[in-house]
Amino acid sequence: MTRKLSRRAGLLGAVAVFGLMTAPVLAQTNEIKVGVVLSTTGPAAALGIPEKNSLDVVPTEIGGVPVKVIMLDDGGDPTAATTNARRLVTEDKVDILIGSSITPTALALANVAFENNVPHISLAPMPFQPGREKWTVVMPQPVPLMGNVLFEHMLAGKVKNVAMIGFSDSWGDLWLKEFKERGEPKGIKLVADERYARADTSVAGQALKIVAAKPDAVLVAASGTAAALPQMALRERGFTGPIYQTHGAVTQAFIRIAGKAAEGAVFASGPVIVAELQDDAALTKKPGVAYVSAYEAKFGKDSRTQFGAHMYDAFEVMKRVVPAAAKAAKPGTQEFREAIRQAFMAEKDIAASQGVYNFTEKDRYGVDNRARVLITVKNGAWALVK
Repeated sequence: MTRKLSRRAGLLGAVAVFGLMTAPVLAQTNEIKVGVVLSTTGPAAALGIPEKNSLDVVPTEIGGVPVKVIMLDDGGDPTAATTNARRLVTEDKVDILIGSSITPTALALANVAFENNVPHISLAPMPFQPGREKWTVVMPQPVPLMGNVLFEHMLAGKVKNVAMIGFSDSWGDLWLKEFKERGEPKGIKLVADERYARADTSVAGQALKIVAAKPDAVLVAASGTAAALPQMALRERGFTGPIYQTHGAVTQAFIRIAGKAAEGAVFASGPVIVAELQDDAALTKKPGVAYVSAYEAKFGKDSRTQFGAHMYDAFEVMKRVVPAAAKAAKPGTQEFREAIRQAFMAEKDIAASQGVYNFTEKDRYGVDNRARVLITVKNGAWALVK
C-alpha cells in the first residue's frame, strides 16, 4: 500500500521530513504530526472518501504550529488498518491517530493506540474492551443515543414486531446488542435477525425471510451505500411497512442508489445533514454551517455527509486540546501525547458540527441529545421528522 501525504503539507512537509533526518530535536517543536487511516477504497469508500475530502477544509495549523497530515488507505480491511497504524506510530512517530472509517478498522487503530500510548480519535462508533479505552475518543454518536430515538419513533407508531437485517460484523453486532438491551425492554419484539457482508451485491434471500416473518417494521443495521441493498430488496418484495436506518446510512449516495425505494425511510442522524435547519441557539449550528459551506463550495451542492463532518469535528476537538497540551510539552514527545490524552478529558463543551463534546474517562463519546436528529427522505431529499 502506497503512503499518501496530504497535499496541504506541500513544501513545508518536504522541509519537515528533511529536518527529521538532520535535526530531530528541532522537528519536534516545528509541527504537529497527524496520522490518518481511512477506507478510501473498498466497500466503505462512501465513508472514507468524504472523510479524506474533508482534510481539504480543516486547519493547516493549530495554535500557530503547522499540522502535517499523513494519510493511508486501509481498503476497509482491519489487518491493513493495523499495519498502517503501526507504520504511522513507529516510523512517522505521529502525535495523534485519526480513523478509521468503519467499526472493525477503527477497533484496529484503537488497539494500536492503546499498545503504543498514542491519542486516537475514532471516526466510527465502536465498542471498547474493558480497560483498553484509555487513549481513544469517538466522534460519531454512540449506538445507544441513536438507537433510543429510533425506538421512541417505533413506539409512537405502535410498532410491536421488528425484523433486523445488518452487517455480519461488529456494526451489526452493536445494533443487535442495542435492540436486545433497550428495544426489547420497551416492548418491541425482534422477530428476525438476518445478516449480510459489506461487499455483498444481493440480499434477496434475507429479504424474503424477513417478509415471511411479517414484521411491523424493519431495522437496517448497515452503513454507506451497502445500506441501500435491504431498502431496495424489501420494497421490491412487497414490504410496505416502515424501514429504519442507522446514522451509518446517511449519505446522498443512499438516496441516489435506492431511488424511489428510499422514500419514507427513517434515519437517526447527526445534525450536520440539516445544519441550516437548526435553531440559531443550537451550539452545533455555527460549526455545522461553517463545515457545510466550505465543503460544498469545494465539492458541490448536497455533497455533505456526516462521515466527512466527523473528520472536520476531529480537528475542532484538536483546536481545543492541542493548545492545552502544548502548554505542558512539545509536539513529537511522549509527554505531548500524554498531555493530549489528558486534555481530551479536561476540555469541556467542545462545540462541533455533529455534537457538543464532553469526554470523560467513562464516556469516550461525550455527546448528548444535541448530537442527534431524526430525518427522512422526502421527494429525493433529506427532511426533518417533526
